[in-house]
Amino acid sequence: MAACAYLGLGVMGAPMARHLAGAGHQLCVYNRTAAKAEAWVAAHGHRAADSPREAAEGAEIVLACVGNDDDLRSVCLGEDGAFAGMAEGALFVDHTTVSAQVTRELAEAAAARGIGYVDAPVSGGQAGAENGQLVVMCGGAEADFARVEPVIAVYAKACRLMGPSGAGQLTKMVNQICIAGLLQGLSEGLHFAEKAGLDGRAVVEVIAGGAAGSWQMANRHGTMLDGQFDHGFAVNWMRKDLAICLAAAEENGASLPVTALVDQFYKDVQKMGGGRWDTSSLFARLRGIDGLGGRD
Repeated sequence: MAACAYLGLGVMGAPMARHLAGAGHQLCVYNRTAAKAEAWVAAHGHRAADSPREAAEGAEIVLACVGNDDDLRSVCLGEDGAFAGMAEGALFVDHTTVSAQVTRELAEAAAARGIGYVDAPVSGGQAGAENGQLVVMCGGAEADFARVEPVIAVYAKACRLMGPSGAGQLTKMVNQICIAGLLQGLSEGLHFAEKAGLDGRAVVEVIAGGAAGSWQMANRHGTMLDGQFDHGFAVNWMRKDLAICLAAAEENGASLPVTALVDQFYKDVQKMGGGRWDTSSLFARLRGIDGLGGRD
């Protein structure tokens, strides 16, 4: 069992930290809103810290899941940052979806202090975090990955080293690019079925087992047809992720025309008031265009 710190107790971080505690790891938690950390400790035990530095002191492994590049920098760097409290030989593991650029920047800063760094973004959403069924894609040194893999295993169904620092984040970008295209295609398919007078659920029952099938189709078609989007991964967060993807594509020369287009469709959803709706709300946009309304 490892002495761990966990930074960020949002909808993903809180259950991941809970799994660590349940597995017997010693844990100190930190959250920017201190009340969340106090509530977590009241529910699960262990202890809370007033700063990332305090949380990281004495920890063998420090894990984080925060909001964006700037949030991650703020918990890592500076006098109160985690790096200042970590001993040489300790390991920092970042579960946030951020740019490969900030990942490499922070990995270099960590290395200068003798600290290991693994970028380890996740897929599976809040349900995956709650149920310990996340997929984790990692970047970093093989030795660092080997140290943290059994720790991550308590909340992941799959965890793989994809390459050097930044490779985990690049793999997560591929994940988000694929999801965006799939959801737009599924939305258009269901929209077409409605316009053609077909029963959308019956259509999915027939085609889901064939080449058109996907996780999104199996798990989202029902709520999409019911106009229910107050769940899952929020449009605001998806646009943050797609902005990272598009910026990276500018750097590496990849062509992402569909991703760029779907990003603008998500902007339309935000204008509809759906910034916190699930990413499957692309379907609501199509219904809205036809004057059918976004939700029931």
